[in-house]
Order: sequence, then C-alpha cells, then structure tokens
Amino acid sequence: MAVPLSPDRLLAALRAEGVRVVEHPGWRTRNRNHTGAWGPVNGVMIHHTVTSGTTASVELCANGYDRLPGPLCHGVITKDGAVHLVGNGRANHAGGGDPSVLQAVTTETYGARPPVPRAHQGSAHAVDGNARFYGFECVNLGDGADPWPPAQLDAIERASAALCRAHGWGAKSVIGHLEWSDHKSDPRGFAMPGMRERVQRRLGAAPSGGTPAPKPATPRYQPFPGTAFFRSNPSSPVITAMGRRLVAEGCGRYQVGPGPRWSEADRRSYAAWQRKLGFTGADADGWPGAASWNVLKVPYTP
Repeated sequence: MAVPLSPDRLLAALRAEGVRVVEHPGWRTRNRNHTGAWGPVNGVMIHHTVTSGTTASVELCANGYDRLPGPLCHGVITKDGAVHLVGNGRANHAGGGDPSVLQAVTTETYGARPPVPRAHQGSAHAVDGNARFYGFECVNLGDGADPWPPAQLDAIERASAALCRAHGWGAKSVIGHLEWSDHKSDPRGFAMPGMRERVQRRLGAAPSGGTPAPKPATPRYQPFPGTAFFRSNPSSPVITAMGRRLVAEGCGRYQVGPGPRWSEADRRSYAAWQRKLGFTGADADGWPGAASWNVLKVPYTP
C-alpha cells in the first residue's frame, strides 16, 4: 500500500519513464474525493474506452456522463501513444471488485494463473477499487477487432512502469479491469500477462521474479547530493555538469557559464527545469530535490 502521488510527482514519474504526456485543463483538481476515499493505493488498472477518436474519448473520460460523473480515469492512452491526464484523486473507473484479487495485488502474488474474479459492484463482499487503483482508459472499441498500435501498447507499458517504479511495486501490481470484476471484459485485444512481462522487463527484472535480466551498459549519473549541498554555496564539477544539462534541456538562464560555483543563475535555471516538469509554487523554487534531479540525469563526475 502507498500514499497516492501528488500531481507534480505523477507528472515527473511519467516523464521520467519517457511517456509523452498531454495535460488536460483542470486535471490536477478533477476528482471524486468528496464521495469516498482516495488511497492508500495498491496498483494500476488498465481499461478500454469502447470509443474511437482522441478528442471525444478524452472529453468523455474527463467529464463522464449522466449516470457516471467524471473523471473516469487518471489518464487516457490514445492510439498515437500519448497519455492525456484528466484526473487526480478518486476516479470512477474500477468500481467494486474481488477482495481476493486485491489481496493478490497487494502481496504481489498475482502470477501466471491469477485468481478468477467472483465479485463486482453490488456484490456483498466487493471492495472499492476506485480508492485503491490508478486507472488508465485506452482508446479502443473493445470488440476484439480494433487494433492496438505498437505506440499505444508502449505507452501502456511505460505508464504502468512509471507508477510501479515510483511506488516500488513490481509488475504484478498491474491488472486489467477484467481481472478485477467478474462482469468486465476490458482490455480486450491483448493479454494482461504479456503486458505484465513487458512492464517487468522495463523495471529491470525477469518476468516471474527470477534472476534479474542482464542490462545493457548505461550511462552513469550523478546521485542526488542533497539540497543542503546546494545551499552551502559549493564550488564543484557537479554544478558545472548540472548547468550543462539544464542548458541542454532549454532551461539555462546563464549570461556566462555554467561554471562550478553555485550561483543565482543556477537557481533560476533549475527553477525553470522544475516548472518544465510541472512543479509549481514552493516545489519550483530552484533548489534541487531528488525527484527533479533524478529526471535531469546529470552525468557522473568523480
């Protein structure tokens, strides 16, 4: 179980995983929190929309309809591989589901032969999935014939992995709606066990919790030195490396440099980077934090 991510942390986690994010107006405050709990969260649930077209699908998921108010999920994954954020907080996407499935997700024992769901909304022992799962609606007619483009499947994989990585979960925390409730069929057109294998590979471990898969050589990045390091007015090659990365990201606010001595120009540049990630207010004050630093990927300096 975990505390739900704030809007800024959610946005940063998705972007760090390489997700192409589109922010729908008002998504940060659109939720159903007044009707029930939001959190603790246990996993990620994947759906299909039974609609076509990006604009209409995103609007429907953001606003809902007469019998089911929006948001109907947290993000809409379109066929071109974009994730449109439409809500933050409790959303009307999961409904009631089987407590044995929730237990399997919570303990990450949801394996190749998961429990068959035997409860749904209105069942005597159903549990509230809207409080416990992030939800992604994927634009698809759900008829088994509408294709799932590679870009869309890649976005499902990346978005799921982003949340698992942010919370320290494995891929067994990712399920489909059909695996939660006994009267649902979504997502239809691809198999959730295969998607979990993709997510697990992205997270860097073998699909069934076995020996970690070999990783290709990757660049070495500078670990976050702590906010106090920057407040001590340091002179360090770390500051130069950071400044060069900020310039490369289009956030440099330097007239000269960057150089090794921490300066007001560094702080302004880092504040621009935080705003680029979606941070606001005190979270975009220019003093580096672990989340934004890890996304920046500053090259290691011995």
